[in-house]
Amino acid sequence: MMPLKSKAPTPEAVREPLHFYFDFISPYGYFASLRIDELANRHARTVQWHPMLLGVSVMKVMGLKPLLDTPLKGPYTLRDVQRYARLHGIHLGRDFAAPPTHPRTMARAFCWAAKHHPMASIALAKALLHAYWVFGTDLSAPESLDGIALPAAIRADELIEAVQGEEAARLLRAEVRSSLAAGIFGSPTIVVDGEAFWGIDKFSEIDHWLATGGW
Repeated sequence: MMPLKSKAPTPEAVREPLHFYFDFISPYGYFASLRIDELANRHARTVQWHPMLLGVSVMKVMGLKPLLDTPLKGPYTLRDVQRYARLHGIHLGRDFAAPPTHPRTMARAFCWAAKHHPMASIALAKALLHAYWVFGTDLSAPESLDGIALPAAIRADELIEAVQGEEAARLLRAEVRSSLAAGIFGSPTIVVDGEAFWGIDKFSEIDHWLATGGW
């Protein structure tokens, strides 16, 4: 895991990949997933995707309420998500005001794929995010993965069995521990040359950082 630092990047660091941290049930994480590849490609960077769990970072570690349960901030967030979607022409089939699905199944699926089918893992993450946010599919149960348009390299029966096993659970726990050790608390967070940028609204700053070499 790349440690955070506060100094301007060295020439060697400029070649480092962007580290994209997201929670599958975060609408802003979903929005970022639609933009991160294009941003990285524009600056000749690659992206490493890392699942994190807001239920751990926000509720357990920080001791805060879920975003939508927070007075004043919850209603604002509902409007902000819908406003962002309208501005960017993004269809959200999921009712953001409804209770969120537990992200465990999706996050375990991605972690397992990242180890066993690394070339297909990001395509899997995008398929899961699309099903959850565009079609509003409840992906809390392992069996729900059978209805997803999976990458050709990944069989549904294999994936369903994997997310119920100890290996996928262990891989996800390791990712969550690593994200906390790196100081990640929100979705999305992009770590660029050791600098963490939290929030979809930071994409313009990330773009400027990559274009100028940092400050």
